[in-house]
Amino acid sequence: MNQWEAAEQTALFRWADFMSGQFPEIEMLYHIPNGGSRNKIEAAHLKQQGVKAGVPDLCLPVARGEYHGLYIELKYGKNKPTENQKRWINHLRSQNYKAEVAYGWEEASKIILEYLKSTRVEK
Repeated sequence: MNQWEAAEQTALFRWADFMSGQFPEIEMLYHIPNGGSRNKIEAAHLKQQGVKAGVPDLCLPVARGEYHGLYIELKYGKNKPTENQKRWINHLRSQNYKAEVAYGWEEASKIILEYLKSTRVEK
């Protein structure tokens, strides 16, 4: 993850902390640390441990309506999703997860709010 995407993600989690009073479920939002530069040995160990290229950056494991949870691939500027990221998003959607690409923390926050305000699954 480049420094700009990291800054956007930090801003998103600050916003999420603020919103947790209104939406307690938002505390379940977490980052999936698949990106970043690593040396070859560390990268090999992580791959052996199950790290997979293309998995979206963020997960909110909260069911809403027909969806089991929400995944967001966070981008900044003119960055586009990779082929692996597009493949993961399509696979997640086929399994009834909401999976989106957001450009910047503000777009990601709108996706999260829209998702959390949608119909809750009855227990």
